[in-house]
Amino acid sequence: MKNENLVPKVRFKGFSDPWEQRKLFEVTERVTRKNTQLQSTLPLTISAQYGLIDQNTFFDKQVASRDVSGYYLIKNGEFAYNKSYSKGYPVGTIKRLDKYSEGVLSTLYILFKVTNADSQFLVTYFEGNKWYQEVMKRATEGARNHGLLNISPKDFFNMHLFIPVKSEQYKVGSIILKISCLIAANEDKLEQLKTLKKLMMQKIFSQEWRFKGFTDPWEQRKFSELFFKSKLKNNSLFSSDKIISVATMTWKKPDASRSSDDYMKTYNIAKMGDIVFEGHTTKEFANGRFVENTLGDGIVSHIFDVYSPVMKLDLFYWKYFIHNERSIGPLLKRSTTNARMMSNLVERDVLKQFLPVPSSTEQSSIGHMLHLIDNLIAANEDKLNQLKKLKKCLMQNMFV
Repeated sequence: MKNENLVPKVRFKGFSDPWEQRKLFEVTERVTRKNTQLQSTLPLTISAQYGLIDQNTFFDKQVASRDVSGYYLIKNGEFAYNKSYSKGYPVGTIKRLDKYSEGVLSTLYILFKVTNADSQFLVTYFEGNKWYQEVMKRATEGARNHGLLNISPKDFFNMHLFIPVKSEQYKVGSIILKISCLIAANEDKLEQLKTLKKLMMQKIFSQEWRFKGFTDPWEQRKFSELFFKSKLKNNSLFSSDKIISVATMTWKKPDASRSSDDYMKTYNIAKMGDIVFEGHTTKEFANGRFVENTLGDGIVSHIFDVYSPVMKLDLFYWKYFIHNERSIGPLLKRSTTNARMMSNLVERDVLKQFLPVPSSTEQSSIGHMLHLIDNLIAANEDKLNQLKKLKKCLMQNMFV
């Protein structure tokens, strides 16, 4: 009869035998090779996200001793265990050296090489959390030395692993590796798209880049020629299911303690295309920020000022324009800070501030292009999230 506890929920076709319980020392061998001949001067550190990486690059400085002759010498394909706790990694991390041919590590690390298992399977195994309990059982209860889990090399190598036959190890390791590579490729693509968008916004709003056919200089228009401060109050025209979260520009549920009819009447009406000033100061928005209503007609808290367009303006263009620091920054600086450390716009100062404005057709071209890039970013974020969910599901169900 099979031991059901050692059979994962998801298997490759042709595999049905229970996995085996093995001790780490049965499938690996400890590495204690010293860097006595200074074969390497590359100090490494373990990052939960990036694996074994150049310490100088990761910390932007050298943390290791100048003399690394007493350090361990680790070679490509070998593993290292960092006993240091970090957020989300309560017992530390185990990573394989993949990026460099060799490097050096502090003797506080535990190093080993694979002798009787598929190396990529172990990479995947230690990326999960199935081994956490084994380490905690062998660590000195509640003891940490300078943030390091107190576990001896002997106890570490005595921890149990649960592994299948090598052919199944290979398949499990390979499928997770392929998904990890897809995740990394999509993360790179997403960063490239975000960098492209940032660059385009800088060049377009500084007028260094223009669409073909547009050469006229942008007009300097007073804010009052473009927007006016709306005085529209809710007065029960909109129900509580039409509340807009200004921070995220999404619909939100009302606060049960503040949803009385009288209180809802204090809300300001924000129509499609209106821009709302959010005064919360952050590192990125030191003087607050404008957010455009692209959801539809709704209501916002009375603490937010609403400005409505004087004429029909391109919805997408203004969505991006109001987030361009170079153009909108001088206007936002005409603000004061109240007792709650929120910025307030001084209406008379804001309305007379000049803004550079292109023609309506150029606005449309700019807004459409930036909107397309945003759609690409959103699609890639969605794909990336799906891949991460798939990997998480497989990690939970392909291991015992």
